[in-house]
Amino acid sequence: MTDARFDDGREAPLNLGAFEQDDLQVIASLVQDAVLPVTEVTWRPSERRFALLINRFRWEDKVAAERRGRPYERVQSVLVIDQVLGVASQGIDRKERDLILSLLSIAYEPAEDEAGHLLLTFAGDGAFRLKVDALEVTLRDVTRPYKALSGAAPDHGTP
Repeated sequence: MTDARFDDGREAPLNLGAFEQDDLQVIASLVQDAVLPVTEVTWRPSERRFALLINRFRWEDKVAAERRGRPYERVQSVLVIDQVLGVASQGIDRKERDLILSLLSIAYEPAEDEAGHLLLTFAGDGAFRLKVDALEVTLRDVTRPYKALSGAAPDHGTP
């Protein structure tokens, strides 16, 4: 038997879940700067599910891309929030079918018991506020990575 080599551990698509605030911070960092058309936001009240099909920047691959001199990548992912009791929005017109959203952050505001609110904030002062019974968020990559069309990594002006 031979030892495993680093090259044997090929990257696999992400499939993560968050049931606590610390877990949510990991997912929030991975979806920061994701872009999506407003038409890819779905709220299914009977299933208590809110979902977004996002094109997320592969932050986990940024350093490797720079080190190898290859293009930055994005990947389509499904971001699902379960246990949703209600959805409110601000600054997002769902009737504007060509609107592109850029996700800035996800935050959790706990309330009594396991209930609380998830706040998804977008560039341009748009936001969704989800009332949830419990924190239950999943992020799953659903396509192969592709070259980021801009060719650049998102820049937040930090040194």
